[in-house]
Amino acid sequence: MPHRIAVSVMPLENRREIFSYIAAAAERLGYEAFFLPEAWAYDATVVLAEAATRTRRILLASGVLGVWSRSAGALAMAAASLHAVSGGRFILGLGASTAQLTEGLHDIPFTAPITRMRRVVTQTRALLRGERVPLAAAPHARPLKLNLPPAPDLPIYLASLGPQAIRLTGELADGWLPFLYPHTCLAEGIALLREGAARRAGADGLPAVCPSVPVAVDPDAAKARERAAWFIAFYLTSMGTLYRGSLVRQGFAREVEAVLAANPKGQAAVVPPEADELLEQLAVFGTPDQARARLARWHAAGAALPILLLPPNLTRDEIDFMLTALRPSPP
Repeated sequence: MPHRIAVSVMPLENRREIFSYIAAAAERLGYEAFFLPEAWAYDATVVLAEAATRTRRILLASGVLGVWSRSAGALAMAAASLHAVSGGRFILGLGASTAQLTEGLHDIPFTAPITRMRRVVTQTRALLRGERVPLAAAPHARPLKLNLPPAPDLPIYLASLGPQAIRLTGELADGWLPFLYPHTCLAEGIALLREGAARRAGADGLPAVCPSVPVAVDPDAAKARERAAWFIAFYLTSMGTLYRGSLVRQGFAREVEAVLAANPKGQAAVVPPEADELLEQLAVFGTPDQARARLARWHAAGAALPILLLPPNLTRDEIDFMLTALRPSPP
């Protein structure tokens, strides 16, 4: 039986028509889910509704929505709407996002993200169950509930990297969405999920482990490595300190410093040979055979559903090549 695989696309991709194209192509090739991140371009919930009308089987997920940009009420309404439009195929993926995006786009102070995550998940779940929202910021108001059929089984997945956030994921979520998380460290993350799950009353099993993994497949191995290197260098040099700090804590300080030194300000494209281990730990890349072998490491490490994160600005032929090369169904 083929391993389960999902697909997503880097947030720099902003061609609306490409999202439905990827979802439909992935469905045709046997992928289990299409995850769409939201950053500073399209509203992911609107685009996912469009994808829902153009697919029939594949699961559709926000991958992820920040917990600062919408209230729990707005998140619950969007999730319930997408649940209905998709025929029950929607997964609500949430994350704390970053200070840069939260403050620089939404003009909201990025304070106590773990507390915010707990509150938003708890309130959203209550609303999806058909209950009145447990108010926190306005406790003297009359709490309301949604005027919609309950969707109590709608899954909520959380993106988390630090130990406290991963434990919270184990406690509250149905799935874990780590990004730029080394595959050899997944066992440590799963142990933290288990600690969090122990806090749940009547806990049964752990959240599904669904790491988001940059992917670059090309007939030319050198070109694939170059594209994967750009991916890693971009996130370590241009997206604040979140990901580099996480990797340093996990024992990759030397490699992170090598990437930073190789990419002076204004550049983000190089992973030098002394940091090759980052590529091996974080990405799926190479020729089709090489990429399949690297993808197998993630399943072996405990990933239930690796999410292949496509680079932006691919042609449709390039999208088809990558998705076909790693398709979960037999060729």
